[in-house]
Amino acid sequence: MSEPAKPRNKRKLWLRIMLYAFTGLLVIGLGAVVTTIGFLYVTDLPVSNVQQSSQLLDNHGQPLTMLTSSQTQQEPIELHDITRHLILATLAIEDRKFYSHMGIDVKGIARAMLVNLQHLSKKQGASTLTQQLARNLYLSHERTWKRKAKEALFAVQLEMKHSKDEILTMYLNQVYYGHGAYGVEAASKLYFGKKARNLSLAESALLAGIPRGPSYYSPYSNMKNAKDRQKVVLASLVETGHIKQMEADKAYAELLSFRPREQRKSMLVAPYFRDYVRKELNHLGISEQVVDAGGLRVWTTLDKRAQQAAEEAIVKQLPAQGELQAALVSIDPRNGDIRAMVGGHNYPANQYNRAVASKRQPGSSFKPLVYLAALEKRAITPATHFVSAPTSFMYDEGRKVYRPSNYGSKYHGDIDLRQAIAASDNIYAVSTMMQIGPTQVVSLAQRLGISSAMEPLPSLALGTFPVSPFEMAAAYGTISNGGKQLAPRAVLKVMDQAGNVLYEAPPAEMKQVVDAGDAYVLTNLMESVFEAGGTGNRVSTVMKRPVAGKTGTTDSDAWIVGYTPELSTAVWVGYDRGKMISLTESQKAAPIFADFTEKALASVPPKIFPVPDNVVSVYIDPDTGKLAGDGCRSKRLETFVKGTEPTAWCGAHPHSLDGRNRAPSGAQPQRTHEAEKRSWWRHFKSWWTE
Repeated sequence: MSEPAKPRNKRKLWLRIMLYAFTGLLVIGLGAVVTTIGFLYVTDLPVSNVQQSSQLLDNHGQPLTMLTSSQTQQEPIELHDITRHLILATLAIEDRKFYSHMGIDVKGIARAMLVNLQHLSKKQGASTLTQQLARNLYLSHERTWKRKAKEALFAVQLEMKHSKDEILTMYLNQVYYGHGAYGVEAASKLYFGKKARNLSLAESALLAGIPRGPSYYSPYSNMKNAKDRQKVVLASLVETGHIKQMEADKAYAELLSFRPREQRKSMLVAPYFRDYVRKELNHLGISEQVVDAGGLRVWTTLDKRAQQAAEEAIVKQLPAQGELQAALVSIDPRNGDIRAMVGGHNYPANQYNRAVASKRQPGSSFKPLVYLAALEKRAITPATHFVSAPTSFMYDEGRKVYRPSNYGSKYHGDIDLRQAIAASDNIYAVSTMMQIGPTQVVSLAQRLGISSAMEPLPSLALGTFPVSPFEMAAAYGTISNGGKQLAPRAVLKVMDQAGNVLYEAPPAEMKQVVDAGDAYVLTNLMESVFEAGGTGNRVSTVMKRPVAGKTGTTDSDAWIVGYTPELSTAVWVGYDRGKMISLTESQKAAPIFADFTEKALASVPPKIFPVPDNVVSVYIDPDTGKLAGDGCRSKRLETFVKGTEPTAWCGAHPHSLDGRNRAPSGAQPQRTHEAEKRSWWRHFKSWWTE
C-alpha cells in the first residue's frame, strides 16, 4: 500500500529543486542587475569618441561659436532657445517614449529581436534617443550585437547621470544635419538663415527628418526626399496628438524659403577673433589638442553686437568680390577688453588676420603720439604756432636733410596745433617732433604699447614705420582712458568639461603712463577732426556722440583711429600686395569707423570725456595764440594743462572786456566746467540739427 508514495515524493523533490534553482537564479540575476546598476552609477562615462569642440562665449556668457579651425558648424544652445515645434517633431519621429523610459525601450528591443531572428539578420533597430546619443558619443556605428549591448549600457548610464532635458539638449546640440552642420542652431541657420527659436512648424518638421539620413533627406541634395520625410514627421505629430491634421496639411503645403548655399560662408561667427583666441590659449599653455577636442568653455571679451556692427560696416563699404581688404579692432579702454575684431572681408578665401598680424604704415594717424610727447615735455601747447610751408629739416648732426610736403602741396601758413590736427598738416608734425627729438616719440609709443620697430628719424612723425591696427587701437585707448593703460585681453576664463577652471584672468592692472591732463588736452584737440575743416568732417553727421580721432593715408593704406569713452577703434583699408589705393578707396575707412561706432554703442547714451582737475580752459585769439582781448578779431575756447595756458593778451584794451565775454577776475582762465559745457553743446547741436 506504500508504493505509490514514492513517485509523489520524487515529484515534490524535483519541484523543490526547481524552485530553489529558480529562486537562486532570480537572486543571482537581481544581484547582477543591482551590481551592474551600481557599477554604472559609480563609474564615469568614457571619453567621447566625438571631438568635443571647445566653445567660445561672449562677454555676457552667451554662446558665440565653436573654437574649431575646421569649417564644421556647431553652435550649442539651451533647450529653451529651441522652438517647441522642433522639439516635439524630433521626439515624435525619433523617440515618442523618451520621457517615460530609462534609456532603453524594452518592448521595442523585443519586437526588433523577433524581426531580426525571423530574417536571421539585423533588419530592424529599436534605438531610443538616448541610445543614439550614446552611440554618437562613445561608439562606432557598426551593426553588431556587442555594440548594441554597449549602447544600451551607456544609455542607462546617461539616464543615471543626466536629466531628461539635459540628454535632449545634448542630443539636439550634437546630432548631424548634413553639410557640416552639427546641432539644431547651426542647422537652422544653414538651411533657413534664422535661429532655432524662430523656426515655423513646416521648417521644424523638415529639419527633424534630416538626421535619419543627412545626405538623403537634405533639401539641398534632394528636395523630393526632404518633402517626403517632412510629411512623415508631420504625420507622427498628428498621431501623438501634438497637432491636428489640418495643421499638418497646411505646414506641408507651405512654400519654404531656403538659404542659398553660396551664402553659407557668412555663417562664420567672428572667425578672425576665434583664431586670435586660439593663439592666446596656446600662450596660456593649453595645447592645440585640448583646444580642438577638449570640450573647453572659453569666456571671452567679445561683444556680439559690436562684432556684428563691425562686420556689417565693412561689408557695406567693400565690394563682395575684389582684392580690397579692411581690418577693424575695437577695445574698451576702461578695462582692455577686445570688443570686436575683423581681420578681412572674406575669411573663407583668406584667413590672414590683418587686425593683428599686418604691419602697415599708419600715416597721419600716428601724429597724435608726436603731439602727446611734445605736450608732455611742455615743448608745445594748443596755442603754439608753426608755419606750414615747404621746409627743410636738418638731422643726424646736420649731415642729412628731410624735406616733407603736405598732401597735394597744400600749405596752411601760420597755424596752431588744433588747426594742424584738423587739417593733418605734415610740416607742423615734423616741426613738433624736431622740437623734442624723435627718441622721445619712440619712447612714448612704446609706453603706449606699440612694440613694432621704429627708428628715431624725422619721417617717424608722418607714420612711416609699420604698426598693426591692434597696436594703434590699444595706444589710442590709453589716451581715451586718461593716460591709464590696461593690457588688451580676449580671454577671461577657461573651464574644461569637468568644470575645472584652467585659467582665470587676473583683475585688470591699470598703469598711469601719461598724465591725465595731457591726454585730455590731446583728446579735446582731436575732436576737431570730426568738425568743420577736419579730415573726418564728412562722417560728422553720422556721429551722434563725442568722439576724438585721427585719419591717416599713405599711397597704399587708409586709416582712421578714434575713440569714445567706451571704445577705442582702429580701421585700416588697403591691399595685401603692393597695390596703391585710389582716392575713392581711401575714403572708405572713415565711414566704416562711424557706422561701427554708432551701431556698437546704439544703446549707450552719449558721454563726454571726463575732464581732469589739472585742466583749464581760456578764450584765445587763434591768430596769435594769446588770451583773447577787445582788439581780437576772433576768439576760441581752448583747453590747456594748468600752468601752460597763455598769459599775454591780444588787442589794445585787454581789460575792457564786457561782462558776458570777460575772463574771470584777475585775468584767470575759465575752468573746466566751461569746456565741458562747450563740448556737450556742440555735439548736442549736431544731433539736434540732423
